Amino acid sequence: MTESADNLHRDLRARIADVHRRAERLSPLDIHRRMDAIRDLAAQGGLAAVEGLASRSAQLALLPGCRVTVQSCLAHMDAALSSGSAADRQTILAAVAVRLH
Repeated sequence: MTESADNLHRDLRARIADVHRRAERLSPLDIHRRMDAIRDLAAQGGLAAVEGLASRSAQLALLPGCRVTVQSCLAHMDAALSSGSAADRQTILAAVAVRLH
């Protein structure tokens, strides 16, 4: 992976960890905004799968009772981004996407 891709993954993982850590104290609208920022960063980096999951998580954040789903999605996104293998990343993200739909 290139240095810029490593930096992108590191930044995304930091943002995901921040939302995950603070999710209990954030309002649904705050979670939505933060997930939308993650989606935007992923889109800029060309990470379509992460972009799609962040978009779906942002939508779910606004629904009643979906806080657990969003936190689960965040944990899986972090696991995918921390993987050293592009194939593993795509597999993890695809599995999460299937479960959300």
